[in-house]
Amino acid sequence: MSEFTADGVDRTTTLKISGMTCEHCVAHVTEELEALDGVKNVSVILNKGGQSVATVVSDVVLADAALAEAIDEAGDYSLDAIERDAA
Repeated sequence: MSEFTADGVDRTTTLKISGMTCEHCVAHVTEELEALDGVKNVSVILNKGGQSVATVVSDVVLADAALAEAIDEAGDYSLDAIERDAA
């Protein structure tokens, strides 16, 4: 679920995620985030034993609840922080 409709402006949302340990974790998180409406691109940097970082580019502002649900659906991970660009 998105908060706003697409307006042609790309938005970047950065997620800090704990609990990811391998490339399978990256694949699961990527798949769930890519399934959100409006998402154009997902990039995940794995940091074993620390906070991994997912960067999501979308043409809508993504709701915090939708992002949290996607991470929850991906596996036993913790969404620690959401940062948005100033667009």
